[in-house]
Amino acid sequence: MSCVAGPTASAAPCPDAEIVFARGTTEAPGVGPVGDAFVSAVQARVAPKSVGVYAVDYPATMAFSTAMQGIVDARSHILATTAACPTTKLVLGGFSQGAAVMGFVTASVVPDGVRQTDVPAPMPPEIADHVAAVALFGKPSARFMNVIKDPDVEVGPSYVGKALELCVDDDLVCDPHGRSFSVHNTYVEAGMVDQGATFAAQRLQALWAADAAAGTEPGPAGVVDQDPSQHLAPGVPIAPGAVPPPGPTALTYSPTS
Repeated sequence: MSCVAGPTASAAPCPDAEIVFARGTTEAPGVGPVGDAFVSAVQARVAPKSVGVYAVDYPATMAFSTAMQGIVDARSHILATTAACPTTKLVLGGFSQGAAVMGFVTASVVPDGVRQTDVPAPMPPEIADHVAAVALFGKPSARFMNVIKDPDVEVGPSYVGKALELCVDDDLVCDPHGRSFSVHNTYVEAGMVDQGATFAAQRLQALWAADAAAGTEPGPAGVVDQDPSQHLAPGVPIAPGAVPPPGPTALTYSPTS
């Protein structure tokens, strides 16, 4: 279903904001437990503004090479949304492997050691103007990426100023000196999801206030959970995830949570 400027009998309007979120390794399709909590917290903080949700479509398996499918899907959806719904503010987020996916999506250059023909081109610079915030939970550290022989995850310069990276202390995946895998599953309990939601909500509210002051604020909008690039196709449903991604086998940890 297409995003349009105003409601019609057959199409839903564009939302005021949309959260594009990539789940972690082995979590069930949807945005995963961290993403689910993040979406609910953002929606509560910005109500009555409408907030759509898009779950990045990718395998999220132990084979990190398949993360490329998530990068392609997220990039395509972001480009389609900014074209169809130019006034919608985007919030990009991800957990663990999903945080790596979203980090790479924001990159302004192809990572060192990666052939340009193997990856999608960086998004056009002007896309950053549509992004209100980037919230990454448990983004794999350079140590972790080196162990699995993948390039470091670096947020692009156009997004750094609007990005928040959150890592629980001693998290083996994101903390360069972390040794605990169990804490990788505690982002909700540790309050970091709420911290990320507060950051994203404040960024959204500041942009809406600026639009209102400039007289460019869009009219009332409804919630849209579908991909505007796929006409008459329902969006990916939000579903609670399964377990978080395990750390690299070269490091010692206990896979209990």
